[in-house]
Amino acid sequence: MTDIKSMTIEQLTSYMETMGEKPYRARQLYEWMHIRLAESFSDMTNLPKSLRERLAEECEYTLLKTEREQISKEDGTRKYLFSLADGQMIESVFMPYHHGNSVCISSQAGCRMGCRFCASAIGGLVRNLTAAEMLEQIYRISAATGERVSNIVVMGTGEPLDNYDNLLRFIRLITDENGLHISQRNITVSTCGLVDRIRMLATQKLQITLALSLHAVTDEKRRQIMPIAKRYQIAELMEAMTYYASVTGRRVTFEYSLISGVNDTDEDAAGLAALAKGPGAHVNLIPVNPVTETAFLPPDRHKADIFKNKLEKYGTNVTIRRRLGADIDAACGQLRRKVNRLQGSIQPRV
Repeated sequence: MTDIKSMTIEQLTSYMETMGEKPYRARQLYEWMHIRLAESFSDMTNLPKSLRERLAEECEYTLLKTEREQISKEDGTRKYLFSLADGQMIESVFMPYHHGNSVCISSQAGCRMGCRFCASAIGGLVRNLTAAEMLEQIYRISAATGERVSNIVVMGTGEPLDNYDNLLRFIRLITDENGLHISQRNITVSTCGLVDRIRMLATQKLQITLALSLHAVTDEKRRQIMPIAKRYQIAELMEAMTYYASVTGRRVTFEYSLISGVNDTDEDAAGLAALAKGPGAHVNLIPVNPVTETAFLPPDRHKADIFKNKLEKYGTNVTIRRRLGADIDAACGQLRRKVNRLQGSIQPRV
């Protein structure tokens, strides 16, 4: 069946014409899907009943089902567990800030990158999400909260650049002036470092922020915690990130999960400062979230502050990410993993 919610306005116009409909029907349909956030074709009351019935017969209308909503008593963060049409589970996080609401979305069901400290990688990759399934995470959260989303972080379960085509389509749709029209500058995409895809993304000349999950400053240490490091060396990553920054004119970000006794030494701080200086990156320190299946623990706040201060002495632009939703399993993969353990493990297909 046709995945109608993943279509651009141009594709939808062509599709309406093949159905013998006037082009303006495409704009009406697009508005129902992407602005009014309709839950079904039957909701689209200004479309002829005959057209709605035909669309229901011929098209797949992506709609996520909310399985769980957990609201933090500490900071108002909301964690959502959604089920897809095939029964797979994904999760998203709504984070209210003074400067606007942010949503962190997943790009895959599962992940094949295998980072040892991450709950998202446990169980491997099941499948990629469609552009519509990525959009729907934002749409369902907007509908549930009644709040406008102004910032998007593609940093949930999955490696976004491993789902490259659907990611690009998602970005085009969510920033389209005919839809929610969120600024590209308010979108951050996180990658563990697929060098060829970073270079491909640069040629699109988007104004999004690209964040590299670095997590170690030597190839040897990075290979110990991130299997992708066996494929790409840090030198290659730095060249690709510098290329991205030069082509797009956008400052890049280095995500660095602080793991006690693993990557929080004086040598690590010096190495990170040296790497960040190349592309003029911003460093985002993230005390690692404890995961039941791993032994990795975060340093205490005092030690994290010491590490941050060392970077600042080297002239590095650095922040420590606020830990939001700690009381509701808000970290990547935690809620999905908990539910999967209760229901029986999901076997990866890829």
